[in-house]
Amino acid sequence: MQSLPHRTRLLIALAIILTLGFLTTAVGNYIVSRDKVRESILAQELPLTGDNIYSELQKDLLRPVFISSLMARDTFLRDWVIAGEHDTAPLVRYLSEIKAQYGTITSFFVSDQTRRYYYPGGQLKNVDEKDSRDRWYFRVQQMSQPYETNVDPDLANRDTMTVFINYRVLDYKGKFIGVTGVGLTLEKMARLIDRYQQRFQRHIFFVSPKGEVMLRATQDAALSNSIHDMPGLKDIAGPILTAGKEPLSSHYEFNGSNTHVNSRFIPELGWFLVVEQDERESLASLRQMAYFNFGISLVVTLLVLGVTWYVIRYYQRRLELMATTDKLTGLFNRQALDALLEQVHKDVQREPYPLSVLLLDIDYFKSVNDRYGHVAGDAVIVAVSNLIKTKLRKNDIVVRWGGEEFLVLLRECSLLEAGHLGEQIRTALQDVETEWQGQGIKVTASLGVAQFEAGESIDDFFGRADGALYRAKDAGRNRLEVGLP
Repeated sequence: MQSLPHRTRLLIALAIILTLGFLTTAVGNYIVSRDKVRESILAQELPLTGDNIYSELQKDLLRPVFISSLMARDTFLRDWVIAGEHDTAPLVRYLSEIKAQYGTITSFFVSDQTRRYYYPGGQLKNVDEKDSRDRWYFRVQQMSQPYETNVDPDLANRDTMTVFINYRVLDYKGKFIGVTGVGLTLEKMARLIDRYQQRFQRHIFFVSPKGEVMLRATQDAALSNSIHDMPGLKDIAGPILTAGKEPLSSHYEFNGSNTHVNSRFIPELGWFLVVEQDERESLASLRQMAYFNFGISLVVTLLVLGVTWYVIRYYQRRLELMATTDKLTGLFNRQALDALLEQVHKDVQREPYPLSVLLLDIDYFKSVNDRYGHVAGDAVIVAVSNLIKTKLRKNDIVVRWGGEEFLVLLRECSLLEAGHLGEQIRTALQDVETEWQGQGIKVTASLGVAQFEAGESIDDFFGRADGALYRAKDAGRNRLEVGLP
């Protein structure tokens, strides 16, 4: 990291700060939103779904309970039993009418006096305590509750698994005289659950107080038959089945997913209604928004880094230009020359070639400032620098060496050629004048020239040129002298 340029290190630090800032904000927002969604699911969505499903049950699934209740209180049925069950035709017609009118798979009545099982087709059988298929009857006979919901194969319909509503029938004095009710196929009940699941977008099923799954959607037929065996759900099966009449909200984790559960006891069925919601669907939009925010953050980060890089580079170039360029003339300054000389010195030592230097000093420049002012003096310096540039080759370098001094570094140039170039500049300069406020200012210059010798230092090289310049001044100015080894 320390070996990287300062600009690169700044950009890396800025990228880290922006990325961490955006990620912290995005992750923080996601966590807060996720917790709000979870709270909403547990406190509002699932309980409301349970209420809505219960309302639907009262219209769909509980309808058979109300039908059975009406049958158990029907005066015709009770009068027929009390009268001795002599003619079965009216009862069979009555059961047929119930089945046809309410669209059930079956309707039935079992007399406690004769133990006869009646259905729309007549008498099906006599119930027997020794027959395991008739245990339901004797269980209902001893119940204190008015009815039960039971799932059994229906002998009258080729043993189709059927949800029976077994309702106790009492005479006018409250004496038990039999059991009546209707039945719906599990397939039909499962279609109801399918409709609920599709409508409410939740996983819905019913379990008995023992935890057995009594009703489920057709698409869930392959799942376990007990919540005690269901992954994840088995961990909260106990609280669900012992919650009593109060709705229970809970959750479990399985395969990295959090599933929220709302359960309630449905007294009309004697079962628990369990509603599950996998939070992944609810959080999908949040995750998409988080990804979108991350993408926006990435774009913003790249834009900020790009703008920062451009601004840094722009101002770095400006600073470098200011640090290496003379503001008045636009020429390289002495600081820039130091960097150039180091590279030139290495080049000429590695592959020797003629290298010369020309030093130029404007004669009596102080008198120009004193007579015309410093602004005029600046105009003269600019005019001299422009003239020098017109005489140079493409690879030559001209530097403002001091106040009124200029240095020209001549690569691939011998001492003779350098002297000739210096004379061209000197003679051109004495023949021109600088216009200033209607006046013409004429100046001359003294020059010193030297050629680099193998093995000598830059200081010695420039020292010979500087010495030649001073000899030119001492000799009367407006002349060129050569600094020999």
